[in-house]
Amino acid sequence: MRIVVTGASGFVGRLLVRELLRARSFTGVPITRLVLVDRAAPPDDGPTADSLAQAVTGDLVERLAEVFAEPVDVVFHLAAAVSAECEADFDLGMRVNVDATRSLLEAARAQSAAGGPTVRVVFTSSIAVYGRPAAGDPVPTVSETTLPAPRSSYGTQKLMCEHLIADMSRRGYVDGRVARLMTVAVRPGRPNAAASGFVSAIIREPLAGRPTVCPVAPELKLALASPRTTVQALLRIAEAEHGDGPGRIQGPTPVNVPALTVSVADMLDTLRRLAGPETADLVTFTPDPSVEAVVASWPADFDNTRAAHLRLRPDASFEAVVRDYCADHPEALVRQLG
Repeated sequence: MRIVVTGASGFVGRLLVRELLRARSFTGVPITRLVLVDRAAPPDDGPTADSLAQAVTGDLVERLAEVFAEPVDVVFHLAAAVSAECEADFDLGMRVNVDATRSLLEAARAQSAAGGPTVRVVFTSSIAVYGRPAAGDPVPTVSETTLPAPRSSYGTQKLMCEHLIADMSRRGYVDGRVARLMTVAVRPGRPNAAASGFVSAIIREPLAGRPTVCPVAPELKLALASPRTTVQALLRIAEAEHGDGPGRIQGPTPVNVPALTVSVADMLDTLRRLAGPETADLVTFTPDPSVEAVVASWPADFDNTRAAHLRLRPDASFEAVVRDYCADHPEALVRQLG
């Protein structure tokens, strides 16, 4: 089985690749090649040191001929321009998120038309496809049946790709699966260009002894999933068989990764309780309307029924999320948890 991961050098991509290399099989079939596609080359001591892995470095569209030089069975399509980038540069978002996705799907379609296997395409969408109601309107609990109404270019682009994948799946060109990701936290390392980058920063930076600024109000609620929960959901959605009943997936119907709902104030209260007031006090508030406009447009309260149908559960608590981060990244800590 030949599996492709686009965006393989990104944070979630690296974790997904690690799990695939650890398993060395997919749906019980041995993985014969894991193709890692990204603009950034993986480190020499990274996953390409494994005999199963092959790095393809460069622009995805320009490297599709190499990616599909041999039959592809599964694609995890994680490569994307993130939320704040898309809001700042419309053309970038359209080129990276929409045009590249369509080119990838067309390459998969061409393989099928030539008699090759139908590619199982696992697309990482986002809760940004939804939108929060106007101030004063009731705040619904969101499920996959909630009408998407994105209020950002990023969310619009992800929704466009969802519809294209659904139609190409209906026609039998691909076997599409859509995972709508929550905000993934806590992420290690340096902040990326996502509008939600502060969500990890307000935990990661204080634990490293560094001050950081929160650009949104403390009462803002967020839907979160830990890195562990996110990767588990991607693999489960990818592996599930089609059909009705527990553990099965219904065609290309999107699945929301199970969400934990917390406010920024809740997060900082947890940090204060676990690491002490001197750690939590390293976070200060300076409003940034451009960030808040994007993040506040995303819903925070989710019905996790469809994820539960696939035997997926949200993180137990935000404390559990923080403790998992500390267990996974002890080298990044100056402040120890109580």
